[in-house]
Amino acid sequence: MAEHEHQTVAYLSMEICLEPHIPTYSGGLGILAGDTLRSAADMELPMVAVSLAHRKGYFRQHLDAQGQQSETPESWCPDRLLEPAPARVTVEIERRTVHVRAWRYPVRGIGGHEVPVYLLDTDLPENEAWDRTLTDVLYGGDARYRLAQEIVLGMGGAAMLRALHIEENVHYHINEGHAALLMLTLLDRQLAGRDPATATEADLDTVRQQCLFTTHTPVPAGHDRFPEPQVVAVLGQHYVTLMNATRCCDDDGSLNMTYLALRLARYVNGVAMRHGEVSREMFPAHAIGAVTNGVHAVTWTSPSFQALFDRHMPEWRRDNLYLRYAIAIPVDEIRAAHAMAKQEMIDEVERRSGVRLDPAVMTIGFARRATPYKRANLIFSDPERLRSIVRSTGPLQMVYGGKAHPQDEGGKALIRQIVQAAHELEDAVRVVYLENYEMDLALKLTSGVDLWLNNPRKPLEASGTSGMKAALNGVPSCSVLDGWWIEGHIEGITGWAIGGTGHDQSDEDGEANDLYVKLEHVILPLFYGLPPAFAEVMRYAIALNGSFFNTQRMVAQYVRNAYFPVPDESAAAREAAVGA
Repeated sequence: MAEHEHQTVAYLSMEICLEPHIPTYSGGLGILAGDTLRSAADMELPMVAVSLAHRKGYFRQHLDAQGQQSETPESWCPDRLLEPAPARVTVEIERRTVHVRAWRYPVRGIGGHEVPVYLLDTDLPENEAWDRTLTDVLYGGDARYRLAQEIVLGMGGAAMLRALHIEENVHYHINEGHAALLMLTLLDRQLAGRDPATATEADLDTVRQQCLFTTHTPVPAGHDRFPEPQVVAVLGQHYVTLMNATRCCDDDGSLNMTYLALRLARYVNGVAMRHGEVSREMFPAHAIGAVTNGVHAVTWTSPSFQALFDRHMPEWRRDNLYLRYAIAIPVDEIRAAHAMAKQEMIDEVERRSGVRLDPAVMTIGFARRATPYKRANLIFSDPERLRSIVRSTGPLQMVYGGKAHPQDEGGKALIRQIVQAAHELEDAVRVVYLENYEMDLALKLTSGVDLWLNNPRKPLEASGTSGMKAALNGVPSCSVLDGWWIEGHIEGITGWAIGGTGHDQSDEDGEANDLYVKLEHVILPLFYGLPPAFAEVMRYAIALNGSFFNTQRMVAQYVRNAYFPVPDESAAAREAAVGA
């Protein structure tokens, strides 16, 4: 990426998954951010990232025998693991000066290139007690706390980048709306002391040329909003006037972080083709493209499959497109690699739960954030039918994982329902729910199960990435046609679909029935009756899905479409021809 050496991409995200023992992430958004940075480092992209230190993490999950979730902080000490950045900055919150430092974490690529990540931290003795907690808990606290956090991330992030002399020729990539206040800082700088009320469209466009925005949320309720009186109290009238100049408010005057980002970004994208469509329906006044998510191939490939790929496709780490040649790997070798990954998962499940799974039994995995729309209990809609399927086609066992947000009572109830179903079905289907789902466990599950299940209500899955991780390890998906699976699905080749096309609404009963039909008449008979044919599906999952749904391809698309776009030469040629 030498041609871009005088430009920098600054990537801002509320959460980034760096390592399992640095709990600065909750789930998909943070995992994606970490994978993005790893691929950027592999590709030697001039990038820097900013997030918060989250000293108490997201939380550590505990489940009792009934599946009731409780939470405890997952504290860590940045000063023991990271080096301090050589700069400190301040932000104004509720008319107080809040001091901010940063910890530096280097993400190193396969060639040694580093992408530095700066984790902002307000736990300083010169700050007031409440201000010291602002970088403690990811997605914790009330709206006041959330707004203050977003000031630290967006405005503090902009200040920190300037203090580190990273401000010339910078493209700011706002990963979800949490960091959108950075854009107000850029607008304030553009005005250079002028009255905020005098901001013109030309001023806004100057900021626009520096900013990109990725939205991940397909429902209006998922976008951060803050009432105007609270914004005035926390942010101050000066920035409220700036905010009004951008026309980023709801009808009731509330600050809408997504509207702010949409108004002040030159490039906006959803995270799958279908999500791009949904986003354009939600925000018809804005041009919204799509860059489908991916996962970092090396990070999410199990040791046994890494060794297999190294033998057959030694360039796959440098160029993930080589994974398409997995189509030539003998199916017996794929089955052997999977057997090793499955055994590792079984050992891990036993270590964590005391439950010993059977390596010969079809094992379904379902692990992601526990929230009602993801419908983790859909397969238990008709317990008697599930019993009948098992009796007629062969045994079945399931492994679950995933945290519910502490304030999501519906998500907590869902976990309890799954644990209850496990008790009721213990005579027919062995079900294990593993607590504290995190990065290490995710690798074990996505590589060790035989089938990855995903059945959200359409169109609420923006993308999803767990099935992409599974595909790298030869694990096919059985999924509702939403998010990335619309693009990755080839029926009976890369996996199986549940329900109808990606553009209709979910039919709960119809999708549950379709899942049962697929299990009884297609998937289980194939697994038990034709193992080589099932292994063919595994091979196609790697070659077709693993080779494409990775962050190397994703980052390359951002480079081409958003970071450093190349003018459309064909369009220029057409214009020249017309002019001639």
